[in-house]
Amino acid sequence: MGNHWTLQDAKNKFSAVVDAAQQGIPQHVTKRGVEAVVVLSAEEYERLSQLDPGPDKTFIEHLLSAPKLPEGLDDLFDDRDQYPSTPREIEFD
Repeated sequence: MGNHWTLQDAKNKFSAVVDAAQQGIPQHVTKRGVEAVVVLSAEEYERLSQLDPGPDKTFIEHLLSAPKLPEGLDDLFDDRDQYPSTPREIEFD
C-alpha cells in the first residue's frame, strides 16, 4: 500500500496507517479519488503547530513587501511608448 490509501483501505488497515505515521511517514488518504487527509504522528503535528506563520498580511501589504527593482532599473518598463502600435486596416466585405 505504501503511504497512499483509499478511505476504505485506511479504515480496514487503520492500525497500519497509524503505525506508519508514528514511524514518521505521513499517510495520505483519498476519498472518491481525491486526497482528503494526511495522517501524521502526534510529534510531527506538534512540531508543525509550533511553526510561526508570521503576521497576517493584507493583500496590499503582501504586494508592497515584494522585492524592489535594483537601483538603475526603475525605468525598465518606461519605454512602452517608444514603440507606438498602429492598427492595421481590415476590410469587412
